[in-house]
Amino acid sequence: MRLTGKTALVTGGGTGIGLGIAIALAQEGCRVAIAGRRADKLKAAADSYSGPGSLLTCAADVGSPQSVGELFRWAADKLGPIDILVNSAGVNVARRTMAELSPEDWENMLRINVSGTYYCLREVLPQMRERKDGLIINISSTSGKRASMLGGVGYCASKFAVSALGQTVALEDGQHGIRVTNVYPGEVDTPILEHRPTPVSAERRAKMLKPEDVAAAAVMIACLPPRAHVAEIIIKPTVQDYA
Repeated sequence: MRLTGKTALVTGGGTGIGLGIAIALAQEGCRVAIAGRRADKLKAAADSYSGPGSLLTCAADVGSPQSVGELFRWAADKLGPIDILVNSAGVNVARRTMAELSPEDWENMLRINVSGTYYCLREVLPQMRERKDGLIINISSTSGKRASMLGGVGYCASKFAVSALGQTVALEDGQHGIRVTNVYPGEVDTPILEHRPTPVSAERRAKMLKPEDVAAAAVMIACLPPRAHVAEIIIKPTVQDYA
């Protein structure tokens, strides 16, 4: 197991990509905690895991700086210093066009997708700077590299912001031994598909990435030596165009 002795905190870890990455890290020997807004989802995820170690859980709202502060104090007690932070919490809505998107949905997407990432970075960076070591993996989206009708106005804007946030922190804190990677998944078969404007067919889902595909990329990044920095990586289904 290549990550024995390492610790990881994964936000949005109760389902989807976050859970896939949490499981993959744990299977490599990492001590992993998952966070999300719903305690029942977290418990179900932890109970379903039967690999080496276990998944610790803590309910938290990444869009609240107070809740994020409590999460990291909890993690300090349960995990100790965090070696790997995975920012995977994210949302989208069904009404995505500029004509349809409500101010409330816009604010909520920015609160969770962007501010949530910022709050978690703000909490974890001091301890990583002190140790001169740490890895941060931000789960963005191909919608954070190429604006798309599929992603929608608010989601694309929020994911572009996450991309810029991660890139700038990498520039600032690379000198402190901290590596920041932005991951840009294409279509992935996760619960976020339930918020598509139109239902997704079983045939389409079958052609999408699975959470474990993105998790494999995250583990590859986490297992590299400190001298190696993957600044960004795009992973998409074979059938999805990207140009």
